[in-house]
Amino acid sequence: MSAAKPPTHRGSLERREARLAYIMLIPTFLIVFSIVLGPLLANFWISAKPVQLGDLRPAQVMVNESIRPRPQAAGEDVSVRYRIRNSSQTEVITDATLTDTLPEGLTIGAAPDGCTVTGQTIFCDFGTLEPRQRFDVMLPVTVGQAYIDNGIRPRDDKAITTGKSQNVLTSLEFTAENFRKVFDGAEFWTVLRVSMYYTIFGTVGALVLGLFAAQLLNTAFKGRNLLRGLFLFPYVAPVIAVAFAWVLLLDAGPGGTLNAMLIQMGATEGPINFLGQRAIPFSILGLQLEFPMALTTVIVFEAWRYFPLSFLFILARMQSVGGEMYEAAEIDGATPFQQFWSISLPQLMGILAVLFLLRFIWTFNKFDDIFLLTGGAAGTRTLTVDVYEQAFALSNLGAGAAVAVVVFGVLLTFALIFFKFSPQDDG
Repeated sequence: MSAAKPPTHRGSLERREARLAYIMLIPTFLIVFSIVLGPLLANFWISAKPVQLGDLRPAQVMVNESIRPRPQAAGEDVSVRYRIRNSSQTEVITDATLTDTLPEGLTIGAAPDGCTVTGQTIFCDFGTLEPRQRFDVMLPVTVGQAYIDNGIRPRDDKAITTGKSQNVLTSLEFTAENFRKVFDGAEFWTVLRVSMYYTIFGTVGALVLGLFAAQLLNTAFKGRNLLRGLFLFPYVAPVIAVAFAWVLLLDAGPGGTLNAMLIQMGATEGPINFLGQRAIPFSILGLQLEFPMALTTVIVFEAWRYFPLSFLFILARMQSVGGEMYEAAEIDGATPFQQFWSISLPQLMGILAVLFLLRFIWTFNKFDDIFLLTGGAAGTRTLTVDVYEQAFALSNLGAGAAVAVVVFGVLLTFALIFFKFSPQDDG
């Protein structure tokens, strides 16, 4: 008979180690939830709310207190005026109250309706305040010498108001009106098409320029390190500085450098409004077409500004490829283009796919470049600019959040398709 195997506790140990690992990851999960998932869920929540920018502050009972007329001597009969108003244009305030303690030297007379006086303290119960409701409460007082001796200065303590109101952000009222407005809008599909055009061509342009730059600087020559540093300038320079430089360079006025050069060379009869002209009509093969001038200019800026990131990743991957394959291909008589197409490009497919994913997501979410160059005008309005316009220019936070949800849906769909069909790096 074979000897019995000793009992093992490996399974129990692995379970304890797994529990310990999950416990140690709890802070990471909390950070991810608070930084990533928290704002994302809040955006989904707001997108289903009929919320305006002014609704971020809940309805409050506002009060402005003053003494009329201004007392000049002891013994005068004046009034403390409380100007009450509902700060909301749409929400009702219930259980609205006011509590105020008058300073020494003011003797309170008869209490107004709905108010009670205890010593120097007045308490008023207003009940329900309708939206935009405002009214005055006059409290008669007699001025004493103590108040005059105090310098008749403004009082330091203020009246205290309370009230209950419904906050649209925390209520359980939901609506699909924001999404109906978004999808029924005449401009939405145009903005979506512009966003895809801008994202695809901006991403491809940055990758092509990065690949070209990496191919140039992969060969050793004098001054290569200096050129590598210079190639990083568009990416590391402040976006405000480079955008302002491009605006000056492409200005259609007398100060536009590029237009001045084109006119002097005879390439154009007049200045071209690169950032302000929506389209330039032209005909080819009898077809009347339009060239999207402003959008193409913004895409060129996008490709120029962000190609250094692609350049760095592609160059690092190129330098990890052994030189033996290139030497063997050269011995076999392969041209430089054939070496690039058959050796370099297959080795770069993995990193190019990852870069395309990252740049597509970042470009689709890009706001500052377009906003600084054109402000979303002349056919350059993308979904991210539309989020800003809806939420802040039109003060419709719900509609802005709905557009942001659409942006998230587009990117999520793209990411799922990408991971399904993306090539893998064989290196």
